[in-house]
Amino acid sequence: MSKKTIGILQPGYLPWLGFFEQMYKSDVFIIYDDVKYDKGGWRNRNRIKSAKGIEWLTIPVHVSLTNQPLILDVLIDNKINWRKKHLFSIKQNYSKSFFFSEYISIFEEAYSLEWKYLIDIDMFFILKLKDCLGMNNKEIIRSSSLNINDNNTIDRLVKICKLFDADIFYEGSSGRNYINDSHFLNNGIKVQYQDYKHPIYKQLYGYFIPYLSVVDLFFNCGKESLSIILNNKN
Repeated sequence: MSKKTIGILQPGYLPWLGFFEQMYKSDVFIIYDDVKYDKGGWRNRNRIKSAKGIEWLTIPVHVSLTNQPLILDVLIDNKINWRKKHLFSIKQNYSKSFFFSEYISIFEEAYSLEWKYLIDIDMFFILKLKDCLGMNNKEIIRSSSLNINDNNTIDRLVKICKLFDADIFYEGSSGRNYINDSHFLNNGIKVQYQDYKHPIYKQLYGYFIPYLSVVDLFFNCGKESLSIILNNKN
Protein backbone atom coordinates (compact mmCIF):
# COMPACT_ATOMS: atom_id res chain seq x y z
CA MET A 1 0.00 0.00 0.00
CA SER A 2 1.48 3.35 -1.09
CA LYS A 3 2.16 6.07 1.43
CA LYS A 4 0.25 9.36 1.35
CA THR A 5 2.19 12.57 1.95
CA ILE A 6 0.73 15.86 3.11
CA GLY A 7 2.39 19.28 3.09
CA ILE A 8 1.09 22.19 5.17
CA LEU A 9 2.56 25.64 4.53
CA GLN A 10 1.52 29.22 5.14
CA PRO A 11 0.94 31.16 1.90
CA GLY A 12 3.69 33.37 0.54
CA TYR A 13 3.94 36.20 -1.94
CA LEU A 14 5.69 34.92 -5.08
CA PRO A 15 7.18 32.01 -3.06
CA TRP A 16 10.72 30.62 -3.26
CA LEU A 17 11.77 27.36 -4.89
CA GLY A 18 11.49 25.24 -1.74
CA PHE A 19 7.80 26.10 -1.41
CA PHE A 20 7.07 24.43 -4.74
CA GLU A 21 9.34 21.47 -3.98
CA GLN A 22 7.20 20.75 -0.92
CA MET A 23 4.09 21.12 -3.05
CA TYR A 24 5.43 18.71 -5.68
CA LYS A 25 6.32 16.02 -3.16
CA SER A 26 2.95 16.24 -1.36
CA ASP A 27 -0.10 14.27 -2.46
CA VAL A 28 -2.24 16.86 -0.68
CA PHE A 29 -0.95 20.39 -0.17
CA ILE A 30 -2.58 22.60 2.47
CA ILE A 31 -2.30 26.38 2.43
CA TYR A 32 -2.30 27.23 6.16
CA ASP A 33 -4.23 30.49 5.93
CA ASP A 34 -6.18 30.66 9.21
CA VAL A 35 -3.28 31.17 11.62
CA LYS A 36 -1.90 34.44 12.99
CA TYR A 37 -0.18 36.69 10.47
CA ASP A 38 3.57 36.94 11.11
CA LYS A 39 4.68 40.50 10.54
CA GLY A 40 8.09 40.52 8.89
CA GLY A 41 7.57 37.08 7.32
CA TRP A 42 7.06 36.04 3.71
CA ARG A 43 3.28 36.47 3.44
CA ASN A 44 3.52 39.90 1.81
CA ARG A 45 7.03 40.12 0.40
CA ASN A 46 9.78 38.41 -1.52
CA ARG A 47 13.03 39.08 -3.33
CA ILE A 48 14.03 39.32 -6.97
CA LYS A 49 17.41 40.05 -8.56
CA SER A 50 18.44 43.35 -10.10
CA ALA A 51 21.65 44.66 -11.62
CA LYS A 52 22.45 46.06 -8.16
CA GLY A 53 21.73 42.80 -6.32
CA ILE A 54 18.69 41.84 -4.25
CA GLU A 55 15.51 43.90 -4.62
CA TRP A 56 12.52 43.49 -2.31
CA LEU A 57 8.91 43.47 -3.52
CA THR A 58 6.66 44.21 -0.54
CA ILE A 59 2.87 44.56 -0.46
CA PRO A 60 1.85 47.17 2.15
CA VAL A 61 -0.71 45.81 4.61
CA HIS A 62 -2.87 47.11 7.47
CA VAL A 63 -1.19 45.30 10.35
CA SER A 64 0.28 46.71 13.55
CA LEU A 65 1.92 45.33 16.69
CA THR A 66 -1.44 45.41 18.47
CA ASN A 67 -3.40 44.10 15.50
CA GLN A 68 -2.65 40.44 14.76
CA PRO A 69 -5.27 39.17 12.33
CA LEU A 70 -5.40 35.75 10.76
CA ILE A 71 -3.55 35.56 7.44
CA LEU A 72 -6.81 35.31 5.51
CA ASP A 73 -8.09 38.55 7.10
CA VAL A 74 -5.08 40.75 6.33
CA LEU A 75 -6.08 43.80 4.31
CA ILE A 76 -3.82 45.42 1.71
CA ASP A 77 -3.02 49.13 2.03
CA ASN A 78 -3.95 50.32 -1.45
CA LYS A 79 -3.24 53.99 -0.74
CA ILE A 80 0.24 53.13 -1.99
CA ASN A 81 0.53 52.25 -5.69
CA TRP A 82 2.46 49.06 -5.02
CA ARG A 83 1.07 47.20 -8.05
CA LYS A 84 2.59 49.67 -10.50
CA LYS A 85 5.90 49.53 -8.63
CA HIS A 86 6.07 45.72 -8.58
CA LEU A 87 5.22 45.35 -12.27
CA PHE A 88 7.78 48.01 -13.18
CA SER A 89 10.47 46.27 -11.12
CA ILE A 90 9.77 42.89 -12.70
CA LYS A 91 9.79 44.31 -16.23
CA GLN A 92 12.89 46.40 -15.61
CA ASN A 93 14.91 43.53 -14.15
CA TYR A 94 13.79 40.63 -16.35
CA SER A 95 13.03 42.19 -19.76
CA LYS A 96 16.34 40.81 -21.05
CA SER A 97 15.79 37.31 -19.66
CA PHE A 98 15.33 34.50 -22.17
CA PHE A 99 11.78 33.57 -21.10
CA PHE A 100 10.46 37.05 -20.29
CA SER A 101 7.79 37.07 -23.01
CA GLU A 102 6.55 33.64 -21.95
CA TYR A 103 5.59 34.63 -18.40
CA ILE A 104 5.17 38.40 -18.19
CA SER A 105 1.43 38.22 -19.01
CA ILE A 106 0.80 36.49 -15.64
CA PHE A 107 2.16 39.55 -13.85
CA GLU A 108 0.45 42.04 -16.14
CA GLU A 109 -2.85 40.32 -15.36
CA ALA A 110 -2.26 40.19 -11.61
CA TYR A 111 -1.21 43.82 -11.28
CA SER A 112 -4.07 45.07 -13.44
CA LEU A 113 -6.56 43.82 -10.82
CA GLU A 114 -7.70 45.41 -7.58
CA TRP A 115 -6.85 43.32 -4.51
CA LYS A 116 -8.47 43.83 -1.10
CA TYR A 117 -7.09 40.87 0.85
CA LEU A 118 -3.47 39.72 0.82
CA ILE A 119 -4.48 36.05 0.68
CA ASP A 120 -6.19 36.57 -2.68
CA ILE A 121 -3.14 37.80 -4.58
CA ASP A 122 -0.95 35.24 -2.80
CA MET A 123 -3.28 32.47 -3.95
CA PHE A 124 -3.51 33.92 -7.47
CA PHE A 125 0.25 33.63 -7.91
CA ILE A 126 0.58 30.27 -6.12
CA LEU A 127 -2.00 28.68 -8.40
CA LYS A 128 -0.73 30.31 -11.59
CA LEU A 129 2.90 29.45 -10.91
CA LYS A 130 2.21 25.83 -9.91
CA ASP A 131 0.36 25.39 -13.22
CA CYS A 132 3.37 26.83 -15.06
CA LEU A 133 5.45 24.16 -13.33
CA GLY A 134 3.17 21.45 -14.74
CA MET A 135 1.41 20.70 -11.45
CA ASN A 136 -2.07 21.43 -12.82
CA ASN A 137 -3.62 18.42 -11.09
CA LYS A 138 -2.05 19.04 -7.68
CA GLU A 139 -4.68 19.21 -4.95
CA ILE A 140 -4.42 22.58 -3.17
CA ILE A 141 -6.68 23.16 -0.15
CA ARG A 142 -6.93 26.14 2.20
CA SER A 143 -7.00 25.14 5.87
CA SER A 144 -9.76 27.69 6.51
CA SER A 145 -12.11 25.46 4.49
CA LEU A 146 -11.54 22.41 6.73
CA ASN A 147 -13.20 23.60 9.97
CA ILE A 148 -10.49 21.96 12.07
CA ASN A 149 -9.68 23.93 15.19
CA ASP A 150 -7.42 23.25 18.14
CA ASN A 151 -5.63 25.61 20.50
CA ASN A 152 -2.64 23.29 20.37
CA THR A 153 -0.78 23.85 17.09
CA ILE A 154 0.69 20.34 16.94
CA ASP A 155 -2.64 18.67 17.67
CA ARG A 156 -4.24 20.68 14.89
CA LEU A 157 -1.59 19.62 12.39
CA VAL A 158 -2.12 15.99 13.40
CA LYS A 159 -5.87 16.37 12.92
CA ILE A 160 -5.36 17.78 9.42
CA CYS A 161 -3.03 14.89 8.54
CA LYS A 162 -5.54 12.33 9.83
CA LEU A 163 -8.41 13.99 7.93
CA PHE A 164 -6.62 13.13 4.69
CA ASP A 165 -5.33 9.73 5.88
CA ALA A 166 -1.76 10.92 5.49
CA ASP A 167 1.10 8.62 6.50
CA ILE A 168 3.82 11.26 6.05
CA PHE A 169 3.87 14.91 7.10
CA TYR A 170 6.40 16.69 4.86
CA GLU A 171 7.65 19.61 6.92
CA GLY A 172 10.24 22.34 6.35
CA SER A 173 13.56 22.04 8.17
CA SER A 174 12.59 24.82 10.61
CA GLY A 175 9.87 22.50 11.93
CA ARG A 176 12.53 20.74 14.00
CA ASN A 177 12.32 23.72 16.37
CA TYR A 178 8.73 23.03 17.38
CA ILE A 179 7.48 19.71 15.97
CA ASN A 180 7.05 16.81 18.39
CA ASP A 181 7.86 13.84 16.16
CA SER A 182 6.70 11.27 18.72
CA HIS A 183 3.25 12.84 18.89
CA PHE A 184 2.86 12.34 15.14
CA LEU A 185 4.26 8.80 15.32
CA ASN A 186 1.74 7.92 18.04
CA ASN A 187 -0.94 8.83 15.52
CA GLY A 188 0.57 6.73 12.74
CA ILE A 189 2.23 9.67 10.95
CA LYS A 190 5.93 9.99 10.14
CA VAL A 191 7.44 13.48 10.03
CA GLN A 192 9.81 13.93 7.09
CA TYR A 193 11.87 17.13 7.03
CA GLN A 194 12.63 18.89 3.79
CA ASP A 195 16.27 20.01 4.19
CA TYR A 196 16.13 21.62 0.75
CA LYS A 197 19.40 21.90 -1.15
CA HIS A 198 19.14 25.03 -3.25
CA PRO A 199 20.16 24.47 -6.90
CA ILE A 200 22.36 26.83 -8.87
CA TYR A 201 20.96 27.96 -12.22
CA LYS A 202 21.72 30.57 -14.85
CA GLN A 203 20.81 34.11 -13.74
CA LEU A 204 21.22 37.60 -15.12
CA TYR A 205 23.59 40.11 -13.55
CA GLY A 206 26.69 38.20 -12.60
CA TYR A 207 27.18 36.04 -9.52
CA PHE A 208 24.48 33.63 -8.39
CA ILE A 209 22.07 34.67 -5.60
CA PRO A 210 20.00 31.87 -3.96
CA TYR A 211 16.69 32.03 -2.07
CA LEU A 212 14.92 34.42 -4.42
CA SER A 213 11.32 34.26 -5.54
CA VAL A 214 10.62 31.50 -8.04
CA VAL A 215 9.89 34.22 -10.63
CA ASP A 216 13.66 34.62 -11.05
CA LEU A 217 13.90 30.96 -12.01
CA PHE A 218 10.95 31.14 -14.40
CA PHE A 219 12.26 34.10 -16.38
CA ASN A 220 15.74 32.64 -16.64
CA CYS A 221 15.03 28.92 -17.17
CA GLY A 222 11.47 28.55 -18.44
CA LYS A 223 10.26 24.97 -18.90
CA GLU A 224 13.30 23.56 -17.11
CA SER A 225 12.21 25.23 -13.86
CA LEU A 226 10.57 22.20 -12.24
CA SER A 227 13.54 19.96 -13.02
CA ILE A 228 15.84 22.55 -11.48
CA ILE A 229 13.63 22.91 -8.38
CA LEU A 230 13.81 19.15 -7.90
CA ASN A 231 17.59 19.22 -8.37
CA ASN A 232 17.38 16.88 -11.35
CA LYS A 233 20.52 17.07 -13.45
CA ASN A 234 19.99 17.33 -17.22
